[in-house]
This record gives sequence, C-alpha cells and structure tokens, in this order.
Amino acid sequence: MKPLSLLVTAAAILAATACNADNGNTAAGAASPAAAAPVAAPNDGDWSAIVSQTAAGGFLMGNPAAKVKLVEYGSMTCHYCADFEEQGGKPLVDNYVKKGLVSFEFRNFVRDPYDLAASLIARCGGTTSFFGLTRAFYADQEGWMAKLQAADPAAMQALQSQTPQQQFKAIAEMAGFPAFAAMRGLPRAKTEACLADPAGASKLVEMNSDATANYKLAGTPTFLINDKIVEGNTWKLLEPAIKTALGG
Repeated sequence: MKPLSLLVTAAAILAATACNADNGNTAAGAASPAAAAPVAAPNDGDWSAIVSQTAAGGFLMGNPAAKVKLVEYGSMTCHYCADFEEQGGKPLVDNYVKKGLVSFEFRNFVRDPYDLAASLIARCGGTTSFFGLTRAFYADQEGWMAKLQAADPAAMQALQSQTPQQQFKAIAEMAGFPAFAAMRGLPRAKTEACLADPAGASKLVEMNSDATANYKLAGTPTFLINDKIVEGNTWKLLEPAIKTALGG
C-alpha cells in the first residue's frame, strides 16, 4: 500500500491502529456443541434477516435479546478480518445467529483513508445492504487493494491538496467502488452522496474514539462477547467461546 503520509488531511482524523497478527494459536479448550434450544423468529422468519443499527454505530444482525451478544470490531483493509469472514462468517450465521442464540454486531474500526472510503460505501445503504456489502468487500479485498497499490503516483500525490470528502471520492474511483457497489444494488448517485457526507466520516471517527476509550482497542479484528474482549481472532478460537457463553 502506498504511504498514508500522502493523505495528510484524511489521515490526521484517524486513530493509529493495526491489523492483528496474533491469531491466537492457543486453543480456548474443547467445547461441546451448543445445547441451547433455538429461539423462534417473528412471523416464522429468519433471525439473520433482521438487521438494525445500534447506538454505538454498528449494525446488528439477529435476535437483539439473544443470550450471547457478539460484537466484531473490523477493518475493511485488514486481511485477518477478511480471513475471519471467509472461515467463520457462514457457520456463525447458520449455526448461531439464525437460531436466535447469538446476535452479531459489526462495528467499523477504520485504520486508514482507504478503509474509511470502503466503510462509507458499505454503510451507505443502511440495514438493507450493510452485511451483504461488507461480505463482498472482504471477498474481493485483494482485488480492490491491488487497484489502489497500482494507482498513478501523481493521482495519489494530488490527494494531499484535497478535502477529506474529495479524497474519499478519488480513492473510491481508483478502487472501482462505485461500479462494485452498483453491481450489488447501490446506485452510483447514492454512493457519491455518502462519500461526500461529512457526517458519515465523523461517525466512523467517533466509533474509533469510543472503541479506544472503552476497550483500549488497538487492532482488528477484535471480538466482544457480552461486552468483554475475547482472546484470539479466528473462528477456531471464537466458536468455543460462544459455546461456553451459551452454557455448552
């Protein structure tokens, strides 16, 4: 990735954070399958289809009253976060969220202006498209980051003199975000409006500040179970912790 020092204005508003390299090789101990009985969703529906935005600024999927409340602080540019989505996203939803046993809240924790631009677009459609777009960004992370790495140095240098919103729009164009989002149901006009809205970027910065103040959070992904940090950042380590919290 090109040096973030080129993006002086945008980088100045972000907390310095890391993508965790510690995948927690120490297992949390064997856990038997969760024995808790599924909770019926409203109108015989699917809990994973119920999404709401939280006071903390995240998006919550599932039963708000679930016994286990799982929160992920994730970064769009963190490859460990993408690895977790690839390995744990489906079993988490299929085995726990759909059954109403676990609610899953994703809170963006932005690490750089590229991350911020992607996060603004993922959040742009609200509860209707947030989780779908977030999964898509992670699935194609290598592709769009490669586009940014290959960007014209002169165009990257020009970002220095731009406002944050102009920078986010330019970054999005370099990475192909508007077309990427449009293919997934988010019109270009909507995407451009979200990138230009200062309130969206301010909310992301506020979420970073809150996470740092409340949890001393310094890297991604970080997981909370019932408001307590979980050791390890892989599905292999997180699932036993979920089962333990469920009483399994």
